[in-house]
Amino acid sequence: MSAAAPRILSGPRVVGDVRATLGEGVCWSPREQALWWVDILEHRLHRDSLATGAHDAWPFGETISAVAERQAGPGLAVTLRRGLALFDPHTRDLTRLDEPEREREGNRFNDGKCDTRGRFWGGTMDFATTAASGALYCFDAAGHARRAIDLGWIVTNGPTWTQDGRTMFVNDTVRQRVVAYAFDPQTGAVGASRDWLVLGDGHPDGMTTDAAGRLWIAHWGGACVTCHDPASAAELARISLPTAHITNVAFGGPDMTTLFITSARHELTDAQLAAQPLAGALFAVETDAVGLPANLFAG
Repeated sequence: MSAAAPRILSGPRVVGDVRATLGEGVCWSPREQALWWVDILEHRLHRDSLATGAHDAWPFGETISAVAERQAGPGLAVTLRRGLALFDPHTRDLTRLDEPEREREGNRFNDGKCDTRGRFWGGTMDFATTAASGALYCFDAAGHARRAIDLGWIVTNGPTWTQDGRTMFVNDTVRQRVVAYAFDPQTGAVGASRDWLVLGDGHPDGMTTDAAGRLWIAHWGGACVTCHDPASAAELARISLPTAHITNVAFGGPDMTTLFITSARHELTDAQLAAQPLAGALFAVETDAVGLPANLFAG
């Protein structure tokens, strides 16, 4: 049975005045009623409070690429260049956990999020975006990593999961593929894979699943976000954005119906930047879709 198409209730509006070099890692916090997101290449964590309009930022001395709130302690789990760390924004305390790719010196962590059991899944990529060296790692509650899939991809994005948790989607960004893996939500075991979707415009970047099971995918180079049926992968809706490099999406807001969208200025020419003054902005779009709260890191 096909999923119903969602309704897009507004055009994109800009949240705040930051223009990120490489915006990513967007994560809504129900407990703070605020949005966490990062600028990977400027090494900065951002927080926007929708209720007050306040904006806060924390600098890091290295790339920071993905964010999850913690279940067992204060603050966040974040991916830095080499691995996972715990960060308390109030005290600025940073505790580094496992760094599983020390032998792959050209790599960095990229996108990531937690599954329903609180395990953090983070993908790696070649910093220079030339070597096929990416892998997918699973961090347990103690922060210990295991290499779940040695992907051999240049750029890894995602993951997200189906409603029943039995399929995990991961994006092979350079080859424009969304790959579906059999997944055991109890154990975190990953099984057989299949190509689920190949994009014709842009490259699949960050993504999320809504409460109806539909997948929402950001298109790097495609100036849009698309919504897809979880079974057939058919496109159900499209949101056009005023800049080319769309990087990640997450639902949030009091009713979980606002889709927040990050973007990037990175790899745009001076002429393109002049034509796309909103490149790097954080956007918000109202929908009739309801998102799912982000899973918390169990540690």
